Amino acid sequence: MVTNRPVTDGVPRGSLTVRISAMPGDTNANGDIFGGWVLSRMDQAGGMAAVERARGRAVTIAVEAMTFIRPVRVGDVLEVFTDIESIGRTSMKIHIEAWVRRYKTHDQEKVTDATFTFVAIDDAGKPRPIPAEAG
Repeated sequence: MVTNRPVTDGVPRGSLTVRISAMPGDTNANGDIFGGWVLSRMDQAGGMAAVERARGRAVTIAVEAMTFIRPVRVGDVLEVFTDIESIGRTSMKIHIEAWVRRYKTHDQEKVTDATFTFVAIDDAGKPRPIPAEAG
């Protein structure tokens, strides 16, 4: 995390997994970034973390409730952090937080968070065991 920029909402939980700029084409009629765009980036980040941990294909099967705390605006940089909470035989829960770095001030603010559940699958799309961690 960059230390010379103010953090207004504490410290993000987990590892930075996705960073992307919010663009004008991603806005609603009010000029704010669509919540679905943020959700999609969170799912993308969670999927990356799940695939890495499962060492293969993984799919999203559930998202716990999300509350949007602050809007994302054009020019903001969305940063998505992932933290694996628990691992079962074929599934895992990943806590995902979306934060922004504001366009002009570079302040970091939390936008939303949720816990996503992913299932490891084989080539036929059937659940498969998640391998034990190496080491």
